[in-house]
Amino acid sequence: MSACDMDEYLNEITRIKEKYEDLIEIYLGMEIDYLDETYNASIPYFRALPLDYRIGSIHFIPWQRPLSEANTVCIDGSFAAFKQSVEEHFQGDVWLLTEAFFRQSMQMVETGGIDIIGHLDKIYMNSSRYPEFDIHLSRYQQLLEEYIVLIAEKGLIVEINTKNYTRKHQTFPHIEAMQILYKHRIPVMVNSDCHSPDLVNDGREQTLALLKETGFRTTRELVNGVWQDITID
Repeated sequence: MSACDMDEYLNEITRIKEKYEDLIEIYLGMEIDYLDETYNASIPYFRALPLDYRIGSIHFIPWQRPLSEANTVCIDGSFAAFKQSVEEHFQGDVWLLTEAFFRQSMQMVETGGIDIIGHLDKIYMNSSRYPEFDIHLSRYQQLLEEYIVLIAEKGLIVEINTKNYTRKHQTFPHIEAMQILYKHRIPVMVNSDCHSPDLVNDGREQTLALLKETGFRTTRELVNGVWQDITID
């Protein structure tokens, strides 16, 4: 979303919060990219917004200065574009980009300004198409565990993202990462990240069932303006 659209967004959500306040709780939130120390959820611009919650996510990895779209790698697009970026900017080594993703993710958590971690292991979506990459390898598991331990230390919530569930039977984090989240007693919330109103509940029921199988009994939800643990039915 362009900055010039911000006022319209804030005003519209505020309008419908007031219009439907007797029927449903509506909250004003935003997913904010962490790019570097100059652009992230902790800078004054984002802190001044009247948001109820902030999701911090990594979609772009800067590979050189100055910070610009041309100088970043998108980890969330097509595999063809991802592969080209690996070849051109990471010496053809997908592990260098994977490590950069986790370094930047940890910098995001350390910088703060967020309530929720968005799709914490999205890197595996494209990285897993390389034969030399495997989420079960110790080098990946070490990166993931270090990141999750930091999230636990900071007391953040982790999004269980169902955007690809119906199409690819895929969640972010991966179900095996959910087990690490459970081990560290990290609160989770389920979000379709759908980009389309008719898909707002896509994969929700199945993902809640996966969480219960993993051991989770609650999800963290905003209720009456307060984060609360709500039992998974």
